[in-house]
Amino acid sequence: MPTDSAPNPLPPPAPEALPQPRRARILAARALHWERARRLTVALLGLWLATGFGTVFFARDLDHLSVFGWPLSFYMAAQGASLVYLAIIGVYAWRMRVLDRGFARMLGEGA
Repeated sequence: MPTDSAPNPLPPPAPEALPQPRRARILAARALHWERARRLTVALLGLWLATGFGTVFFARDLDHLSVFGWPLSFYMAAQGASLVYLAIIGVYAWRMRVLDRGFARMLGEGA
């Protein structure tokens, strides 16, 4: 993080203290940001559920599929699920950084 600028001693004003058009824009930006973050979270939780529960529930059906010589259900239980979980965390961190930067840009456009 850059430390070349002095920290702002005053907190930003509350949305209620802002002029009406700016307040409406901030509230709309917050709502859009929250909707996108919620959609991302639900999608990744669905993937997590499919990986964790789906491979165990359908283990017998997945037995004929093979990964590196092992049945898919065994591979997913042993290490595949952990790799998927790490990928989920990475995708969440990357996508939320993009969403947060977009939110900051939306707030800064009309300042």
